Amino acid sequence: MRITGYRTLTTVHEWDRPVGDANGIYADGVVPVPVIMVDTDEGITGVGLGPHSHIESIFAAIEGEDPRGVTALYDRMLRQTFKAGHAGPVFGTIGALDTALWDIKARAAGEPLWRMLGGRDRTVPAYASGLDIGLTDEELVSLYATYAKRGLRAAKLKGGLDVERDLRRLVLVREVLTDAAHGLRPSLMLDANECWTRKQAVRHIREIERTIDLTWVEEPVRRWDASGLAAVSRGVDASVATGENLTGLEQFRPLVAAGAVDIVQTAAVWGVTHFLRVSALAHAHDLPVSPIGTTPLGLLHAATSVPNHIASELQDLHPPVGVSLDLSVEDGAFVLGDSPGLGIVIDEAAIARSAPHPAVIDGDGPNVRPERAGQRLLAPARSDDEVGR
Repeated sequence: MRITGYRTLTTVHEWDRPVGDANGIYADGVVPVPVIMVDTDEGITGVGLGPHSHIESIFAAIEGEDPRGVTALYDRMLRQTFKAGHAGPVFGTIGALDTALWDIKARAAGEPLWRMLGGRDRTVPAYASGLDIGLTDEELVSLYATYAKRGLRAAKLKGGLDVERDLRRLVLVREVLTDAAHGLRPSLMLDANECWTRKQAVRHIREIERTIDLTWVEEPVRRWDASGLAAVSRGVDASVATGENLTGLEQFRPLVAAGAVDIVQTAAVWGVTHFLRVSALAHAHDLPVSPIGTTPLGLLHAATSVPNHIASELQDLHPPVGVSLDLSVEDGAFVLGDSPGLGIVIDEAAIARSAPHPAVIDGDGPNVRPERAGQRLLAPARSDDEVGR
């Protein structure tokens, strides 16, 4: 079998609500989702969700190769970007191609990827994560009630700008999940998306911990700040989770060495091979791993085969436009199907028929770091129509 070519397209995820974090919000809830499809001479096509950046030069490293040699091809792609570096969208492109190759390998074997990777149980524990900082209290309660109906008993809220608002919202979600579980205490997390200094983080979390038992606080300071993350971990009761924005195994080493990470995360967009390698590093230090992402399908399959997976992020209950997944959510867990490969089907016609996709995300969204991040003395002022949010 040989790799013969690739195709790229872009669909959208329609959230039907504002989504974002402390850095910004997509007010219309419509977010582009890039897709890469890798073709072979045997008619098997693999699918990966992720950027297309520098794809021509990266694809040159795998063109004509047998796609079943996935991990060796992953390293070839990394070497292809050696001088310029493999951070950001370039690493995402490598991850999307890597995921597509794993999809091909499992499809060729006639097995779901979770089975081929050595998984025994198709269920993957989940926690709810609504990207919810832009919601009113009423909308927040309604959203997490929907998650609770699927058996979710753990939730991660976005916050970091206003400690009183964060506390109020955490209490509301705690009540929703506790009621749904007939009195059992849920697990609650808070994601600050790198918006604090280390002292701000400790003060903010300590105040919340007077009322809420937080399981973890996510990205309280900058992703690479090993000493800062370690200081936060020492200063609060909650675990510190980070890693979703680290690109490359080498970026995890200083954090692990400094005791700066308690929950090791990887993003779905970085690919299956990256997750497997990070999981092995974390396991060697007795640390749990937790994948994150909008559609973390490849990492859900991989999570079944690692011994230190704790829970995976469930952001939404429906996939992007034109994307079908052999996957369900039951009793607080993802349940993977038996379709060969990832169990993902792309309807190119449906994507083509959908509304035009925005070429560039609005500059006020969560992917742009605000000028005053980490430099605020007061919570941001809010307009009258935001009262209650």
